[in-house]
Amino acid sequence: MNSKVLGAATTLALLAVVGTSPSPAASASRTAPSAGLPLGAPGLTETRTTRTLQPGVTLTRIVRGADAAALAWTVELSIPGGATSPDPDAPPSALKDRASADELAAGVRARGFDARVEDVRTPAVADFAGGSLGWRVRVGRYDSQASAAAGLAALRKAGFTGSALYTGWDGEATDRGPWRVDVLTIDPRRFRGGLTASYGPDLENRETTSALANASGATAAVNAGFFVLDPKAGAPGDPAGAGVYRGRLLSEPVSGRPALVLRDDARATGVARFTWTGRVTARGSSLALDGIDRVPGLIRNCGGTADDTPTSLPLHDVTCTDDDELVAFTPEYGQRTPAGEGLEAVRDARGRVVELRSPRGGALPAGGSSVQATGDRVAALAALARTGRPLRVETALRDDKGRRITPSPATSVVNGGPELVRDGRTHITAAADGMVQPDNPSFYYGWVHKRNPRTLAGVDAAGRTVLVTADGRDTDALGLSIPEAAAVARSLGLRDAINLDGGGSTTLVAGGEVLNDPSDAAGERPVSDALLILPARRETAPR
Repeated sequence: MNSKVLGAATTLALLAVVGTSPSPAASASRTAPSAGLPLGAPGLTETRTTRTLQPGVTLTRIVRGADAAALAWTVELSIPGGATSPDPDAPPSALKDRASADELAAGVRARGFDARVEDVRTPAVADFAGGSLGWRVRVGRYDSQASAAAGLAALRKAGFTGSALYTGWDGEATDRGPWRVDVLTIDPRRFRGGLTASYGPDLENRETTSALANASGATAAVNAGFFVLDPKAGAPGDPAGAGVYRGRLLSEPVSGRPALVLRDDARATGVARFTWTGRVTARGSSLALDGIDRVPGLIRNCGGTADDTPTSLPLHDVTCTDDDELVAFTPEYGQRTPAGEGLEAVRDARGRVVELRSPRGGALPAGGSSVQATGDRVAALAALARTGRPLRVETALRDDKGRRITPSPATSVVNGGPELVRDGRTHITAAADGMVQPDNPSFYYGWVHKRNPRTLAGVDAAGRTVLVTADGRDTDALGLSIPEAAAVARSLGLRDAINLDGGGSTTLVAGGEVLNDPSDAAGERPVSDALLILPARRETAPR
């Protein structure tokens, strides 16, 4: 357990033993051996330690199966296409067809290693039938990570590739843990602070969740939506989906994917699916926009327009492309707009064009904005925009029925997916949200099926907002598969819930400190945005 939390938990346990009433800021831990989180084998010991962070806000740490015996490590090999594969030229992957797996295993055994071939079966979700994802090849069962690493080194020397893995991350229902889950609960009936999303000084750069929290004086925070990480996929820090901050749409939705909707007063939290429209207008003519505040031509998580390649549908962790785009930039984007071939109409704070520059990219005037065109959209923008003349930019969110939604300045929207719970029932929308990739079953295997650190959020039947983080990628915190995340959300009473960015991004901050254990080797990961719980009587919300 994280030492920063261990001290508080120990103090609370001692208070319970001696019979002293804890302070209003804390309540004693309790052990629940039978009715707890629906994780692993039944009857596991589970402790819950709850403390009050401010009126209406509690933080509960749940540790399940802390006394679990260690599981084995193994080496999972990358499977090449192989002579018997439907696509012999396919790149190596964790899962392939049975014939390809058997062919690799035979070659491994011929070199003196004990290889086994395993069918990976996954449960059905709302829009994916589950069943067999494919076949994997594993070698050895080791009692430590160091032993597995040595086994991997020997396999690499023999010409094979793969990775050392802890089998507790596989998601077996009979595992005994441990799991470490933190739950922030905001009760609007007692909450007098603020609940908002923050992206920091600008959209195009990343900050850690703790930096965003500390800059705003937040009582607590968790990381929020998916974002661009690799510069080859756009501007690092750019939200990869819907982003509304202080009521302003600053990142367009991945078409039809779910998002978390919040209000400053923590009332009416919900999960919604959005599309959007945008236009640039001047002198009675208009052009359709492709995006907002992102590098033209690069659409992270896809879900854009019909001419995007390879698809206009959501495709998670994939960057679609389009050479012909019109993208609007707001003052919030950053100090300089993206550089490259094309045309840029630079607007002052009143919306008048002050410069037409080609190539595009550069600083914006104070309070100014711009519109960039690439490919065949350049000529259209050149015909529309005139220096010294107004150039209007209009954007609109629309709900799943096509109705226009106008967020108030008290509204925040952050992207996520898949849905986990709808109307109190498990409702995992992996296919609709781009996590099912038929040509790449290894993606579903690693991202949905296997256990990872997770961040999720939702609302319960009493209208309380609940923010959850689960540590993972460790031997003392296994993490959650997506089906397990949905089960946890339901067990916490959530009526509607959504998965947010996880993995190395999963971070919980309270009292100015990181209280969970982020999984990146470098420590806390800089992210795009965070959900902030602000103290009462704060006059303004942060960006």
